[in-house]
Amino acid sequence: MLRTRLFFSEAFRSLGANFSTTAAAFMTVLIGMFLLGLFIALGTWVLSWTNHVKKDVIVNVYFCTDITCGKEATTQEIAAVRAKLASNPDIKSYRFVSKDDALVEMTKKFPDLTGDLARNPLPASYRVIPKRAENAETIAGVFEPAPPGVEQVKYGEKKAKRVLQVAKIVGGIFLVGSLILLIASTILIANTIRLSIFSRRREIEVMKLVGATNWFVRAPFMLEGLLCGLAGAVVAVFLLLLAKEVALPRILPRLNSPDDVSAWPFSVVALVLIGVSLLVGAAGSGITLRRFLRI
Repeated sequence: MLRTRLFFSEAFRSLGANFSTTAAAFMTVLIGMFLLGLFIALGTWVLSWTNHVKKDVIVNVYFCTDITCGKEATTQEIAAVRAKLASNPDIKSYRFVSKDDALVEMTKKFPDLTGDLARNPLPASYRVIPKRAENAETIAGVFEPAPPGVEQVKYGEKKAKRVLQVAKIVGGIFLVGSLILLIASTILIANTIRLSIFSRRREIEVMKLVGATNWFVRAPFMLEGLLCGLAGAVVAVFLLLLAKEVALPRILPRLNSPDDVSAWPFSVVALVLIGVSLLVGAAGSGITLRRFLRI
């Protein structure tokens, strides 16, 4: 207990003695964690949106009609396609849409176009939902060349590729931006600890000479980095909470996002920021201590 109090008192004394550098490290962590929180919120929302859009990537297998191929697809040809779909591990589910079902759906969507039809020109089809949107091209490739009874296979190739590209770009920006913020915070905390060690190097030498262990010497500096990181994260979480309560209610109504599109819960983001700040503080301290405490 006494040792713990000693470690904390030394850490606070060192933070006060190097106030300007401590303030700079605190502000860096604060800005870094605030921006990281925004990155997490925006990044997870965009990823959720791309996952929502990926659900619309469906492979449609259209069967022949007497208009397109000169004859209707037979029951055996439809069954052969069904067998192919059932054996494909990349497929999540599939549903047969008859000609009549297709006409009913078309009538609901475009009643003006279907009101004067003399006959049903729409083909029967299978609607295939891939396990992953990335599998759509592979699934469509199974039906090339088209087997008997199949007119064509469509899966919105341009839309699918555009969605996947957006997802990769967002993920890359999120990763690079987060790494830059974490590295900047870690380096400045390391500089704060380095100044503390320089200002107390004689004291550290005396402590080592009288038998102090490495961990006894390191503990106050480790606490210094952890406290600096934690303080910056707590203030960043508070600012993010203010932004959530003030700005978010004005932004969300303009987005018109679907119900299943959302960012991570604020409590999860806050815990992530506090955990990351502690890791950043420990990393900054550890980098410096390894180099300067070899006495």
